[in-house]
Amino acid sequence: MAHQPTPPQQPEQPHSPRTPRQRVSRRLFVTGAAATASTGLLSYAPGAHARPPTATARPLRADPSRIPVSPDDSPAQLLAKAARVRPTERQVAWQRLERTAFVHFGVNTYTGLEWGTGEEDPEIFQPHELDTDQWARALRDGGFTLAVLTVKHHDGFVLYPSRYTGHSVSASSWRSGQGDVLRAFADSMRRHGLRVGIYLSPADQNQYLHGVYANESARSPRQIPTPVEGRRRPADPRFTLPATDYGAYMLNQLYEVLTEYGHVDEVWFDGAQGNIPEGEVEPYDWDSWYELIRALAPGAAIAVSGPDVRWVGNEDGHARESEWSVIPVGRRARGRTDCALAPDAPEHGSRQALLKAQPDTDYLQWWPAECDVSIRPGWFHHDDEQPKSAEELTDIYLKSVGRNAVLLLNTPPDQRGLLPDADVRTLREFRDRLRRELPEDLARDARTTGPGHPERAVDGDPDTAWSAPPSGPGALTLDLGSAREVDRIRLAEDIRQGQRVVRAVLEARDGESWVAAAETGTIGASRILTLPEPATARHWRLRIVESRQPARISEFGLYRAQPAARA
Repeated sequence: MAHQPTPPQQPEQPHSPRTPRQRVSRRLFVTGAAATASTGLLSYAPGAHARPPTATARPLRADPSRIPVSPDDSPAQLLAKAARVRPTERQVAWQRLERTAFVHFGVNTYTGLEWGTGEEDPEIFQPHELDTDQWARALRDGGFTLAVLTVKHHDGFVLYPSRYTGHSVSASSWRSGQGDVLRAFADSMRRHGLRVGIYLSPADQNQYLHGVYANESARSPRQIPTPVEGRRRPADPRFTLPATDYGAYMLNQLYEVLTEYGHVDEVWFDGAQGNIPEGEVEPYDWDSWYELIRALAPGAAIAVSGPDVRWVGNEDGHARESEWSVIPVGRRARGRTDCALAPDAPEHGSRQALLKAQPDTDYLQWWPAECDVSIRPGWFHHDDEQPKSAEELTDIYLKSVGRNAVLLLNTPPDQRGLLPDADVRTLREFRDRLRRELPEDLARDARTTGPGHPERAVDGDPDTAWSAPPSGPGALTLDLGSAREVDRIRLAEDIRQGQRVVRAVLEARDGESWVAAAETGTIGASRILTLPEPATARHWRLRIVESRQPARISEFGLYRAQPAARA
């Protein structure tokens, strides 16, 4: 069930202790982002072998991923600006991942809670059969390209031996206090060809109980990494960043995971506040956190309380029918920006939405959507729950990746430290089902007609595109050579040039007449249309009805779904 968002940084109240399990959403309603340009907060002290961070070494210049707007802009000016917004290279790379995985694992796995208390005894963490290679194989075989591990959830328990807290795996007798889940996870993912993402919850119940989180400490320059007696580490690079006590704690942990565990492709900040009492939420040092990430992992996407990726607004895995990546945002404190509309608003980037948000909008920003959902009802593993079916996951894929978003599917390990057999089987069936949904592309290298290199829409290369004529909407026609049955259509824009298409029609020729087979609003990085009944035709046409600038179509694919394999 989707939860209505509440105002940013307003925490959920603790549930009654009589409740056996907290069946609560992680509530990703804080969708803050930061300016992608450097904020100039970071002071850098390199050692002999350090490289200066690129995030602050570049001169200031116009940022095409964020274009300022004014309350005085006319509707035409507003739409013209929206058409000029472009993604960063890291955002393009992230969007092409399509299927990514979440791995929720920690003390909640052993308590049966979804949100922990921060008082859990680390001794309960005992994954005696931990096999992160099994996780990686299952995710790889399921077609996933990146996995994000909950290195620290709201309870504050840390899955690696951090220098800055005793509330970690090192306080458990598991592996004689020498265990390191993050190390095993990162090594396994890379070994099996997956990219690595790390999740650090801004909320921290344990640090709240120990007087660090929300202790009203002054924001002042902090040395990062902060020296810890008896816990040596390489001396460089070093930074000075403004932070509170808790902000420095987070900076030190970000430094650890981004310098000691290899290349990281995504850093994921939750927006939920766990069970921290209302009114006692830490004012987060977003600007400093983002600055450090940009310096240490400049290619990493920051989600979903971050500048690169936003939460779609629900936890069902569903994007909007027309999902725009160009979003109105308003500036907030400490470098963070927020969507000028509610995260679950029915529209974010349409003409009507942009006009509605204009009084509260400072920028139009390229901010694509991520659709998160768990394979089971809970985010952590519970023995009495069962995974979704491959059919359910396929429907979620079509409503996320098929609607210009990226799917983030949670697959929680059990108390053994393994993905359950049922979940592994479902992931494999999901992969097979998608292969049947979108088998051979019938349009690949078809004969094409139209201006502006139409063959580039069917060559299978996402970096080439058909360009509609500047003088009109334009149409692209395919000749398949013979009549073929089609019931799936896949389209994509060249998003490096922005998101332009507002409405398009797909048509099949029946004799001498063109007959509408499907219609779509936005396209973006990926749009998958399912026809109610197969249509048979030799000639197919994509007609752009409305576009903010001349359309650039990098994919026009036609498919006939295959029937399910018999058991």
